[in-house]
Amino acid sequence: MQLIENLKWRYATKKFDASKKVAQHHIDYIKEAVQLSASSYGLQPYKVLEIKSPEIREQLKPLSWNQTQITEASHLFVFCNTVEVTDKDVDDLMQLKAKTNNIPIENISGYGNFVKGKIKEKSAIEMFYWTAKQTYIALSNAITACATLQIDCTPMEGFDANAINEKLKLKAKGLNATVLLAVGYRHSEDTAQNQKKTRKTIDTIFEELK
Repeated sequence: MQLIENLKWRYATKKFDASKKVAQHHIDYIKEAVQLSASSYGLQPYKVLEIKSPEIREQLKPLSWNQTQITEASHLFVFCNTVEVTDKDVDDLMQLKAKTNNIPIENISGYGNFVKGKIKEKSAIEMFYWTAKQTYIALSNAITACATLQIDCTPMEGFDANAINEKLKLKAKGLNATVLLAVGYRHSEDTAQNQKKTRKTIDTIFEELK
């Protein structure tokens, strides 16, 4: 039940207290929650950039509609989806899977070939949006981890992805900036914290098919 209370507590923070920093062990907890995220075939086709440089964060701010969370939050993460998943990515996963479970790679080579075949069925645009969807699962885990720790965060789509891709040289890495996550502590002057959470009712969201 505590999880529900924590999710009721959280909100998309509009103004962070720049003087308050999140402890490293809490950041590590959030990172582990991301690392443990579910993904299709277990491929985790994304990378998360932690922007530590104040100078880079200042440069990203005008590319993100000048939102103050970019520079005032304790930490800023850029969740990037992998633009293309290759056979090597699948082979690397199978090797890791075999090593982790202490089984011969031959035992799962058939599954690896199956995954490669399914991935090859996707067009470039289908691949792009498929990996982006996986990235959002990881983002959701990070948001939930923050709520569990009662640390504030704000997921942000309000930015020029092409400009951020260019600024961070993501294209050369085969990555695309999907969504940002600002993490820190709310400012006492953030009026958004006093607003009641507005959500559809459970009966509206769920429908039973009998």
